[in-house]
Amino acid sequence: MTDTIWVAIIGGIIGPIIVLTINWYLNNKLGKKKKDIVADALEVSEQVISKLENIREKYHADRVWITQFHNGGNFYPTGKSIAKFSMVYETVGGGIPSVQQNFQNIPVSLFSKSMNHLLENDLISIPDFKDENTATYGLEFVAETTGCKSGYLFAVKTIDNKFIGVLGMDYYQKKTKLAQEEVTDINRISIALGGVLS
Repeated sequence: MTDTIWVAIIGGIIGPIIVLTINWYLNNKLGKKKKDIVADALEVSEQVISKLENIREKYHADRVWITQFHNGGNFYPTGKSIAKFSMVYETVGGGIPSVQQNFQNIPVSLFSKSMNHLLENDLISIPDFKDENTATYGLEFVAETTGCKSGYLFAVKTIDNKFIGVLGMDYYQKKTKLAQEEVTDINRISIALGGVLS
């Protein structure tokens, strides 16, 4: 009986040590490449910008962009994180000015109405910002500032349904009403982008 206990103890302790040692050796000594964070970020950025340019061209949008949520610091004195978003990706058509620098470190609370709607419904569709019968979720003020006539916002979520950002399409030249199949197609792209960004 004593031999059985010693075999169990040795097997229970030495076995895992051997496995851990072999894994460490394979990961560190046989030249397994470490992740290159910058190269990974550039690859993701290239994929995202390419998708945004395709959307802009296919649906004749003037601007297509993505904002992502991030920690913007901490509240005093609680230390609680301040949820903010920034426009991380943007592609614009000819003659359309960039607004990316204007949308950096924006507190989520400033757009709580629109963000809550996106969180629950995945889409905000505004074919005409001037139409008083269309819900704009407080975004009409941004549209007035930028000159946007129509806008579409899609929730970008991870595979496990975490809300990580917004895919937006802006129309400046003319009011644009997207067909339901177009909205469905763009929503499918936003789901794919959620996988790429997460």
